[in-house]
Amino acid sequence: MKKSALLILLVLTLVASCKNENPITNTNLSNLEMYSDSLFKASLDSAKIAGGTILIHQKGKTLLKKSYGLASLELEVPMPENAHFEIGSVTKQFTAVAILKLVGAGKLTLEDDFTQYLKFDTKGRTITINQLLNHTSGIASYTEIEEFGGLIPQELPRDSLVRILETKDFLFEPGEALIYNNSAYFFLGLIIEKVTGKTYEAYLKETVFEPLGMQNTYYCSTSKVVKNKAYGYDYSPKGLQKKQYLNHTWPYAAGSLCSTTEDLLLWMTAIHSGKLLSKVQYQQLITPKTLNDGTPVRYAMGLTNYFNYGNQEISHGGGIPGFLSETKYFPAEDLHLISLVNTTGPHGGSFFIDNIMWKLLEKQKYLAITLDFDPKEIEGIYSGQTRGKSQNVKVKAIANAITIEFNESGKVDTLSTYVGNHTWMDGNTTVSIKDGKLSTDQIYGHFILKKQ
Repeated sequence: MKKSALLILLVLTLVASCKNENPITNTNLSNLEMYSDSLFKASLDSAKIAGGTILIHQKGKTLLKKSYGLASLELEVPMPENAHFEIGSVTKQFTAVAILKLVGAGKLTLEDDFTQYLKFDTKGRTITINQLLNHTSGIASYTEIEEFGGLIPQELPRDSLVRILETKDFLFEPGEALIYNNSAYFFLGLIIEKVTGKTYEAYLKETVFEPLGMQNTYYCSTSKVVKNKAYGYDYSPKGLQKKQYLNHTWPYAAGSLCSTTEDLLLWMTAIHSGKLLSKVQYQQLITPKTLNDGTPVRYAMGLTNYFNYGNQEISHGGGIPGFLSETKYFPAEDLHLISLVNTTGPHGGSFFIDNIMWKLLEKQKYLAITLDFDPKEIEGIYSGQTRGKSQNVKVKAIANAITIEFNESGKVDTLSTYVGNHTWMDGNTTVSIKDGKLSTDQIYGHFILKKQ
């Protein structure tokens, strides 16, 4: 499916509106705060989280900025107003911008084979820096390999991880699919250091943090004492636990930055207003490319870019032991939403933002059309690689819909929102089944499974 065709399809199918009782132009800000309070209170009372913060900003005005819960359960310390959190994979957009600034300085190009800057045996494959940025390299992701568990507590040369990854099979041929890949951003950090002769942290501090006045953003540490730094926790049904230990040698350029909601707002407004990148570079940052066969994806460079029930969203979340974060930007409304939580579990930053944003935006449902082919044609078993595992998906035709079952689990999902061109919508996930292939775009991944 060509990119233009899918965009037209999405525009045509996003026509049935579900009106919100509180559109953004008429929102009572006290009601917004009360709703936020109720969400956080319920999560705190049920021990889903230790604490968190939220910041909502639109057109130069802060609609909501508030902290909740505790920064330390042990000491019963309230969450500071501008608490520091580990932001996990929100780090990736900083890495992507750093690479684009080096491109702008003529230090490298997006089409360079990354092995020009980092020794790595690709077994004859050419992998571009661009493919590292958009997770289409096919290299195994280190957070999914067996050896990573043994590396977590250790501080070793980063090259040791590179050498381990060289021994792993490719998940797919470069450009054939998109599987979220922390190895790629780990490599990009090493490339930044090779090209600049500076540490990853020093380069970001010089080119981003200091120019933007981000005084509370830095490379995280497991030993350094930092004022206003929240402790991290993991959720369990038996109560909150101290977070799993992870040496920050490893998250690196894929997930080792710490920040605050205030600093992240400085960052987001800077990149989306042209303060850091040229117009061409900004479009490179936010524009998803296509797979080798022309299939569009929705992950660009450290940022996703897609229509969330009719609303263009440019965003990225992050997860690291003890912390879950979310950053979203809606260009049409110039709306920024940031939430940071000091607990890994069911209620991360995305939980609070996803609930609150529909108090501010109009949610448009996908309009189903009548099936225009016999779904029995696509019945069968489809197999392929997804993130961290191989999947078998059983597809069956039922009246005006299909069902899918993963790995003979017994759990059957029904897909009834057919939008044409052999494609269904499951929330914001697309599932296309055609020519012996099942393609599912989950925004952070685009998996290709083949009929057996």
